[in-house]
Amino acid sequence: MTSSLNVSSGIQKIIGIDLGTTNSCVSVLENNIPIVIENSEGNRTTPSVVSVKRDEIFVGEHAKKMLLTNPTSTIFGSKRLIGRKFMDNEIQKYIKSLPYSTFSHVNGDVWINIEDKKFSPSQIGAFILSKMKETAEKYLNTKITKSVITVPAYFNDKQRQATKDAGAIAGLDVIRIINEPTAAALSYGLDKSENGIVAVYDLGGGTFDISILELKNGIFEVKSTNGDTNLGGEDIDNEIVTYLVDNFNKKNNVDLRTDKIGMQRIKEAAENLKKELSVKKSSVVRIPFAFIDNNNSLHLEEEFTRSKYENIVENILRKTVEPCKKALRDAKVELGDIKHVILVGGMTRMPLVRKIVKETFGIEPISSVNPDEVVAKGAAIQAGVLKGEIKNVLLLDVVPLSLGIETVGGIFSKIVNRNTTTPFKVSQIFTTSEDNQDEVDIKIYQGERPLAFHNKYLGNIKLKDIKPLPKGVPRIEVIFEADSNGIYKITAKDQIDNKEQSMEIIPNGGLTEQEIDRMINESEQLKTADLERKKNIEFKNEIENIVKTTENFITNSVLDSKKVSELNNSVNLLKKMNLEEKYEKKEINEIENKIIKLIKSN
Repeated sequence: MTSSLNVSSGIQKIIGIDLGTTNSCVSVLENNIPIVIENSEGNRTTPSVVSVKRDEIFVGEHAKKMLLTNPTSTIFGSKRLIGRKFMDNEIQKYIKSLPYSTFSHVNGDVWINIEDKKFSPSQIGAFILSKMKETAEKYLNTKITKSVITVPAYFNDKQRQATKDAGAIAGLDVIRIINEPTAAALSYGLDKSENGIVAVYDLGGGTFDISILELKNGIFEVKSTNGDTNLGGEDIDNEIVTYLVDNFNKKNNVDLRTDKIGMQRIKEAAENLKKELSVKKSSVVRIPFAFIDNNNSLHLEEEFTRSKYENIVENILRKTVEPCKKALRDAKVELGDIKHVILVGGMTRMPLVRKIVKETFGIEPISSVNPDEVVAKGAAIQAGVLKGEIKNVLLLDVVPLSLGIETVGGIFSKIVNRNTTTPFKVSQIFTTSEDNQDEVDIKIYQGERPLAFHNKYLGNIKLKDIKPLPKGVPRIEVIFEADSNGIYKITAKDQIDNKEQSMEIIPNGGLTEQEIDRMINESEQLKTADLERKKNIEFKNEIENIVKTTENFITNSVLDSKKVSELNNSVNLLKKMNLEEKYEKKEINEIENKIIKLIKSN
């Protein structure tokens, strides 16, 4: 497979990927227009689901079907786990609803355990990204090595780095991480000559983001961003699941939660109900044999009107309102200044969501943008900007949360305020709190709470070999830098002797280089197994065609018994190959040639 080159510029193709909680999407620029690429099943989005069956890995549509038959070995919602600690309160709450097993890795990150195989969420993300990569390669008929990947605006540094790790494992050089609402604004505003302030309301499967942007003569400037990385469509589905299961258990005096397959059937029904009630006024959930115990079969049936459904989930959806108000305040923007509200994410198809958005912003949201595709298209546009294919577009993004360090008494001292435009370089001078200190342990946090331990701990720096002096005398400069991906670099200098000191960064999470290398190797090994499976499927199809043709010939022809016997023997040999899944191309050709010879002799 050869490297793809843009004929006019000689630059390799770069794809844009929306790595979603529920679904993922891939896009590429063609003639400066972003197009969404269909997967092998003919769909424009791919379920972000991975299933493990012995040594086989299934991704997308096939994996989603296995949720019902193999729920404990099928992984969904992994984006909610990426770059997160196992003991985080939100993670502890979330994993209770998962049919598959999770555990705390040696570094404290949440990992997944399937059939005694251990996977990091980055590795699961890599399987999905590999599927997106293969989809693009098949369409473009060339090898892809570079990508722009989107993340929720409220993702912290660990989550962004873990997403980059996923790209590396999938064989992708992630040249830029871009915020999902910003990507949506790029996609919406690229062909618009008008200027103004827009709000991007992004409610996906697992996260919620709200961003306020100003579009002015090709400059896309993010004024503020807010959101919740633990709020999305899965929470809506889980609320309906809880309602259905509680009612069923109470009515029948059983515990449906003990049946993981039964619970997955109800979860799928809840997801389908959400989609149906977005276009219909009523629907019925019917699950035959929802619970079987001692030959006692119980069926689940519950009727829903849209009004009943909305009453159950409205409190969850109303949680999106306060972040919207905060984003407006941070941007110093009045409601009347908002020209358009762009909706992103499949959840925004719900009539109640659109109603809440209209109430919050006082204007009708735009419905002309496809909420499932707009983010991937924006990523492809950003790829075009980075390659120089798209001119006169400048993207100015911001950091979603303040950055700082812990000082005396556990106080969180902000160095970089939230909504600071990236890239940036900001520094602040600190000193020692004890006499004769020869090293300083600088703990780095991200958040808005006044006490450090209430915020997200990112890691720590040990600044060594400080000249021992009375407390308050040393002058230590702490420098925060962010690249265009929103990934941070922290350095420290001792200004007393006017030289930069060595710095040891002790990461608090994420994947080591060795772990990434191991996962890349595993990915390559799985690719070999995938090719072997593909070859076997091709052999199987070839044999089935030969068998069908031969059996039709026997049925529709006048043949002597000897010839019928010889043809049947050949057919049985081929059927045996398919049954045992042991294929030899040479043997298949020999049998096929023998059959052709017998047919011609007739």
